Amino acid sequence: MTQRVRVIPLGGVAEVGRNMWLFEYGEDILVVDAGLMFPASDMLGVDLVLPDVSYLRERKERIRALVITHGHEDHIGALPYLISDLGTPPIYATRLTQGLISVKLREAGLHRTSEVREVRAGDEVQIGPFHIEFFQVAHSIPDGVGLVIGTPAGLIVHSGDFKLDYTPVDGRPTDTAKMAELGKREVLAFLCDCVRVESPGYTPPERAVGETFDTIFAQAEGRIIIATFASNISRIQQVFDTAYRHYRKVAVVGRSLEANVRMAQELGYLETPEDTLVRLADLLRLPPSEAVILCTGSQGEPMSVLSRIANQDHPQFQIRAGDTVIFSASPIPGNEESIHRVINSLFQQGAEVIYSALARVHVSGHASQEELKLVLSLVRPRYLVPIHGDYRHMALLRKLARSLGYREEQVLMPENGSILEFGDGEGRISGKITSGNIFVDGLVVGETGHVVVRDRQVLARDGILMVVLAVDRRTGRVVAGPDVVSRGFALGREAEELLEEAREVILQAFDHAGEVPSDWSFANLKIKDSLAKFLYRRTRRRPMILPLVMEV
Repeated sequence: MTQRVRVIPLGGVAEVGRNMWLFEYGEDILVVDAGLMFPASDMLGVDLVLPDVSYLRERKERIRALVITHGHEDHIGALPYLISDLGTPPIYATRLTQGLISVKLREAGLHRTSEVREVRAGDEVQIGPFHIEFFQVAHSIPDGVGLVIGTPAGLIVHSGDFKLDYTPVDGRPTDTAKMAELGKREVLAFLCDCVRVESPGYTPPERAVGETFDTIFAQAEGRIIIATFASNISRIQQVFDTAYRHYRKVAVVGRSLEANVRMAQELGYLETPEDTLVRLADLLRLPPSEAVILCTGSQGEPMSVLSRIANQDHPQFQIRAGDTVIFSASPIPGNEESIHRVINSLFQQGAEVIYSALARVHVSGHASQEELKLVLSLVRPRYLVPIHGDYRHMALLRKLARSLGYREEQVLMPENGSILEFGDGEGRISGKITSGNIFVDGLVVGETGHVVVRDRQVLARDGILMVVLAVDRRTGRVVAGPDVVSRGFALGREAEELLEEAREVILQAFDHAGEVPSDWSFANLKIKDSLAKFLYRRTRRRPMILPLVMEV
């Protein structure tokens, strides 16, 4: 019997972001991608969410390599935080992806200890028992690849993020010929991007955004400010090309954007037409009709350039009537409120604001229904595993596959941590490892857990009550208090009456706690439980309650 290959998602399943997979055979582990996710609106105080790599940390001596499909944050953003936990294995990536990774590792001071090996579409690499073939895919960033992973159990294909754009900005369309070839090689499992499965037809090409830019540039009489992702090199290229055609200069503003533009120029992935790129100080001296500012802030990030401009907090640039602001990105789930706040502020200051609901200033980098049907028909896997999408996207890809003749048992629907086992031509979900979230909270990584986030949610929603009693250490009798101090907990019109009743509840709970104990933890617990029940009965709210019994 063939030893079974285990394939486990640590992130990126039933969610959008945090993409990370591991492939395990015998004593060898291959890791694919290491992405981050932006926090949901109720993850108070959390800056970023990373995959839980505790399973890998305990087995880091068995990790042979880390393979990256492309350079977006949801695929490389966790590297500076997690690479040391993985034992700094060699990283395989295409040239542009390698450049984006190097920028991140250099900022984190890890570039000297991390080895990044360059690969190209069409290359083949043997990593332990895994034979990796890299094939070209079109996405919203150049140099993306899909993976054909040869294992002792059979071929497993990872689609990467892709769409079938036949006229991509970088001239490198998805390699459908490779996919057709795979269909003749008996693919055991296909891990397939599904995030845009809700959309019928085909995803518009990236060049459609350039056509919209041309229209906006032709009509705008004042300055143009464009916010996009710092890693979206194809979009950045179109900004420069459009600016050149309309006799405008471009200033790039934002640390990450400036670093990526410089890197992409050096590697030959970004061409800036002659004299088009200028410093911000020089741009501000030009007539408004000749100026374009390319900046960060498409997701409403608080410290981004565009947010600071919207808050009138940028030292060099202020919005004025006649300015046109373009959001050339789609909102990441959870960021909508921040983005709307920035848009409202820009409108209030007199700017014309254009975003995807108003014009085609952004197109997706992911395949729609007809593209997914074509790819499934070409690859013809025995098992399909929907990845890179919320659960509804996964369920809809399963439904689409069923319409093509796939049986229910041929579509495996994992959760993060699910163990997919393949062997003897068969596949199944056999169990689950412990998995969860790692939170980045300021400079703290991993120390902020779910309990801390839950406490913050309680504080934000229902506030806090502090109860203080002073007791005689010999007799156990209350000599002062109880004093009740509230923060964020509205007591209503009958505040005094409610507080007086609360004090009675506290004293009764204290009396029921029994004789003088060696410590007051049981009394604290009785006070907390009794007061919580009373307050919920009277107010239908559950504030955090912190009792403190002091001996005197």
